Amino acid sequence: MLMPDFQVIDERFRRLVMGNVHVEKLATGMRWAEGPAWFPAHRYLMWSDIPNNRQMRWDETDGSVSVLREPADNSNGNTVDRQGRLVTCHHRTRNVVRTEHDGSRTVLASHWEGKRLNSPNDVVVKSDGSVWFTDPSYGIDSEYEGDAAAPEIGGCHVYRLTLPDRTLTPVATDFVKPNGLAFSPDETRLYIVDSGYSHGEHLPRHIRVFDVQGDRLGGGAVFATCDVGLFDGLRVDVHGNVWTSAGDGVQCYAPDGTLLGKILIPEVVANCCFGGVKRNRLFICGTTSIYAAYLNTRGA
Repeated sequence: MLMPDFQVIDERFRRLVMGNVHVEKLATGMRWAEGPAWFPAHRYLMWSDIPNNRQMRWDETDGSVSVLREPADNSNGNTVDRQGRLVTCHHRTRNVVRTEHDGSRTVLASHWEGKRLNSPNDVVVKSDGSVWFTDPSYGIDSEYEGDAAAPEIGGCHVYRLTLPDRTLTPVATDFVKPNGLAFSPDETRLYIVDSGYSHGEHLPRHIRVFDVQGDRLGGGAVFATCDVGLFDGLRVDVHGNVWTSAGDGVQCYAPDGTLLGKILIPEVVANCCFGGVKRNRLFICGTTSIYAAYLNTRGA
């Protein structure tokens, strides 16, 4: 029998969760928690508190919560690259920045064809070192999560950034509001959220799946449509299951697009990531709080 935090929709979900595990609240006091990233070498989780303009840290060794960086240029999505460096999307400065091991910061992308990006939102690093990120307009839509401004590019795209030459290439240009993104374990598929629903009930609130063809994307069919609120950030486990944020918590989808089950959270969820010593702990960004649950699977 499962704890009431977990809702089974397809019996396959029972193999991914455990009956004696419940959701834990690790931290609270945020205005809009986003962009969780796990640093295994130091056993800490960091995330963005966008409206409060700060980055936060939770230490697994003692449960302490502290401010990692403030101000933080209204940072949003974060990830850890293959060298253990933090890569961050910033709303206010409208760029993607890498924090080096010595604490210095390197701007990786800020413009496309001489025009400022909108407000980079979420980011993932592929095994070849390329950086893939989404660029909706949320950070320039109001003063709450950045600085209100008119878009310069005229669209909200998904980009691929090659390093070290920093060549920036749009790989998907038919999104309303591209948001979270994640590769399948073998990197042959890329899942990308379109959260356009935030700007109109007739607009998308789904995940699309693309075939990764070298430095290009093919396909783009709808993989899943959100039934409560909208999708935002997402992660993939070692079995290829997609764990995505939604209005009622975290929803889990099989690689075939079947909704398997849900982790119910009492707040709107923006994002999640796998971490912990075995990468079998899912950290969840609720609106004001950080939650966690151990699972019977690991992050890819």
